Amino acid sequence: MEWTEETIQRLRALWQEGHSTAEIGRRMGISKNAVVGKAHRLELPARPSPIRRESTPRPPRPATPRPAAVKPAPRPAVAPVAERPAPRPQPASSASNVVTMLRAPAAPAENRAPAEPRRADPFDPGPRAEERAEARAERSVRRLTSCCWPLGEPGTRSFRFCGCETVPGKPYCLEHAQLAYVRIKDRREIA
Repeated sequence: MEWTEETIQRLRALWQEGHSTAEIGRRMGISKNAVVGKAHRLELPARPSPIRRESTPRPPRPATPRPAAVKPAPRPAVAPVAERPAPRPQPASSASNVVTMLRAPAAPAENRAPAEPRRADPFDPGPRAEERAEARAERSVRRLTSCCWPLGEPGTRSFRFCGCETVPGKPYCLEHAQLAYVRIKDRREIA
């Protein structure tokens, strides 16, 4: 909103007449908040609150005396607890409860057969950095000239993009651009 001298004078006049900020806003074609903000910046006199109070004021409530702060009773001193002695191990009641595990002795390291030597897979470094950069540039050029309309369900093997030649300045081919760019008026007629 552009506040000209004329609009400021009109605001001051309506303010002096005692109109509400909402009414001033309606008459001037601006929001109530714009009126409030400009009136504040112009330091116009404060308005009475629009909140209606009860016609008869309430009698003041009698002050209830608060109970005096009560100090907590002192806690009796607690004697330290004596620790229990650790339990002594009990001898087994019978030999039938004991299970022994038998293991075969491990062969010493020098007696073990050496592992079969295996040939390592040949290292494939993949395309060189220059080739990767060329591929990226080619994809970006293709992206600029091929339709980006998605076909199929994303995340499935059949998902792809249209790929037809695009309309200049648009990311889609003629057919998909007609679907993507529909005027609001046309949308209302379709619905």
